[in-house]
Amino acid sequence: MKYSFPAFENGFIRASAISPSLRVADCAYNAEQIVEAMQAFAAENVQLLCLPELCLTGYTCSDLFLQETLLSGAEAAMITILQASKGLNLVTLVGVPVRHHGKLYNCAAVVCGGELLGLVPKTYLPNYSEFYEKRHYVSAMREAECIEYAGQETLIGTNLLFACKQMQAFVLGVEVCEDLWAPVPPSCSHALAGATVIANLSASDETIGKAAYRRELVAGQSARLLCAYLYADAGHGESTTDMTFAGHNLIAENGVLLAQTSPFAGEEATTELDLGRMIQERQRNTSFVPDVEGYTTVEFELMPAELCLMREVSPAPFVPRDAATRTERCELILRIQAEGLAKRMEHTHAKCAVLGISGGLDSCLALLVAVCACKVLERDPKDIVALTMPCFGTTKRTRSNAEILCEALGVSFAEINITDTVNSHFADIGQDPHQYDVTFENCQARVRTLELMDYANKNGGFVIGTGDLSELALGWATYNGDHMSMYGVNAGVPKTLVRHIVRYVADTCGSETLRKVLLDILDTPVSPELLPTAEDGTIAQQTEKLVGPYELHDFYLYYVLRFGFGPRKIYHLARTAFAGKYEPEILLHWLKNFYRRFFAQQFKRSCLPDGPKVGSVTLSPRGDWRMPSDACNALWMAELEQITL
Repeated sequence: MKYSFPAFENGFIRASAISPSLRVADCAYNAEQIVEAMQAFAAENVQLLCLPELCLTGYTCSDLFLQETLLSGAEAAMITILQASKGLNLVTLVGVPVRHHGKLYNCAAVVCGGELLGLVPKTYLPNYSEFYEKRHYVSAMREAECIEYAGQETLIGTNLLFACKQMQAFVLGVEVCEDLWAPVPPSCSHALAGATVIANLSASDETIGKAAYRRELVAGQSARLLCAYLYADAGHGESTTDMTFAGHNLIAENGVLLAQTSPFAGEEATTELDLGRMIQERQRNTSFVPDVEGYTTVEFELMPAELCLMREVSPAPFVPRDAATRTERCELILRIQAEGLAKRMEHTHAKCAVLGISGGLDSCLALLVAVCACKVLERDPKDIVALTMPCFGTTKRTRSNAEILCEALGVSFAEINITDTVNSHFADIGQDPHQYDVTFENCQARVRTLELMDYANKNGGFVIGTGDLSELALGWATYNGDHMSMYGVNAGVPKTLVRHIVRYVADTCGSETLRKVLLDILDTPVSPELLPTAEDGTIAQQTEKLVGPYELHDFYLYYVLRFGFGPRKIYHLARTAFAGKYEPEILLHWLKNFYRRFFAQQFKRSCLPDGPKVGSVTLSPRGDWRMPSDACNALWMAELEQITL
């Protein structure tokens, strides 16, 4: 069952780009089709509807555009559309020819609630190949001028923005067809002036290869402008005297194509736009410099709507859903990690690299990276020393897997049993060895780090850290224990992605022995193994039962770091992404836990060792994330307390 949540409150609107059927020069018929579409899409909670260029008359009217009858018919049809828009919770963009001061303009009419909010003329008029628009039209004026059209006084001009009173993030800018294909589209200025949504009313004829280029243009412009971009293309009904039109409708957001129709499919593109996300993106991007000079803003009203999102909210935002993209991502991350480590080994003239191998997931990935680094440097993998350091919680399964893994990879392997050292340390500080508290656990972690550091010093090497991004976010590391190393190769990789990288190596390694042990490591519960084993010798301490499911924490982490979303929005997104898997109270419980740990554990992240950045989210104090170690989380926790299940 899909989850419905308050869209405006969380920065979402539903938008559609459509190509209604039309008849060339039959304005009354075309108006009927447009009105039917407006009513149908408004009933589906669509709040922004973009139609094609000159859809009220048809784009292919040619010299009929110079006929008084057609122009008067278009204006009369616009009156019909304006009347029909009353009572609809919808902004509609209609393509129409408009006369002004004795000249003809190819315009986008912006309609909402019975009002003609404005007319935006086309700036760039193609007059090459099959296009000859300058035969009929003149280019747009930039600054807005007053005009009376369809029985209303309104504004006409390129530099118009349309802002929703009820949702500050929804600011609409408009351009027409060729404007997008120009070297400097008007949408560039629109976005800098504050437009978060650009709508393009187009009549782009279909030729070989053009659809792919069109997709690239739309997606690229949305990425460059940090905006949502709607593209409504002319379709069935246009004249085929010289051209055919495919109704290739597209909706993109910040470089990602959210919805599209196949050429000639006769469909609409509909999805939700996350405008709050666009605001956050612009806020953090110092290259995006606002410039509102010369612009006029027209306000409109829309009522908030409850929406079940049509767009995908991935439960694993760090992990590509497409298998081919996921494979490419895993290959690239391994290479980034390996190149970083190789440079550090080369620069420090390290005779060896030392890491603690537990038989768990993170140390497994770190070892795989170390072996790749040796290949980059053309060094013997024996220069990698993997130390297993069993103590009270080490199981036969993890100890065995560690040894098999090292043998399969051809690295040096040694064991240092730290039990006696830990017991001696317990005696030094007066710790009861039968009291299984945090001191009991942290002593083991720090002794392991001591052994690794001193072994590396003795042998002219340095220590490779194994902790991942998810553990750093939650503070799931012992300060100056496994928290510390000379180079943390996994510091930019979240736990959910660690699993896929290891699985990728298992599937591509070409060794049945290595594949088998990697799959068993993947199947082993995540655990620091710091508490004594269960009576049957199995792992007694499972991380996810203590801190919560990593898939939830990675979801929360992604939206906290990447977009700066607040707890309420993240909770609603989680309910959408994990609908049917986790109950609302479980999602809220672990979200509260995430914020508590994330704020309380910053002191560990403030002194992290170096490590390669592999994605857009990192916690390095020298890179993307800086916060005071003593910041208060009261505002975030208060927002969480206001959430009702």
